Amino acid sequence: MNNESQHTAEPSLAALLGGIVNDAKDLLVQEVALTKLEVRDELRKAKTAALTLGIGIGVAAVGGTLLSLMLVHVLAVCTEIPFWGCYGIVGSGLVVLGGVVLFLLRGCT
Repeated sequence: MNNESQHTAEPSLAALLGGIVNDAKDLLVQEVALTKLEVRDELRKAKTAALTLGIGIGVAAVGGTLLSLMLVHVLAVCTEIPFWGCYGIVGSGLVVLGGVVLFLLRGCT
């Protein structure tokens, strides 16, 4: 029988510190890679949201223009005012409405 105890060599302090530094470096590299992926994903989401918002604003602008033209024609048919007067009335109303909205929004900030 062999009574010699098996002595396992323990790593030196320098080896332990080197391992910790390597692990920290690997962790930092992985964190940077994950951050890049998250930023890329957020930019993709922001791009999609901006595109959707732009399309929605465009459709609303066309709809508002068509409704304004309809209002001019309804006013012209229902009254004896000429078209130029109807355009002036509807345009003035929209300018006043826009001014009120701007005034109210300015008060919110």
